[in-house]
Amino acid sequence: MRNLFSRPGVGLSSLNSELQQWRGIRVKVWNNNLEQALVIMQRIMRSSGIERMIKREQTHHIKNSEKRVLARKNLERKIRSQDLARKLKAILIKKVRGL
Repeated sequence: MRNLFSRPGVGLSSLNSELQQWRGIRVKVWNNNLEQALVIMQRIMRSSGIERMIKREQTHHIKNSEKRVLARKNLERKIRSQDLARKLKAILIKKVRGL
């Protein structure tokens, strides 16, 4: 990291592109065991959220029935979140008022 900033003439855009190259997943392969390396890579992808990001970026056709199901799930999630926020707000108001 130090040599990136110490080089004269390095612009912000080239610095940004070099930092982008550092990101990613690296897995060491021990004793030519690719299966184990793949298992580790999948675990890392799952825990870092890359897998969800890839699935979200897929551009395949989604059937209307799937769209309806996803829309209903999103609406239910939103309503649950609003209900929880409302309950927490009521609890906080009671605590502040000393009831």
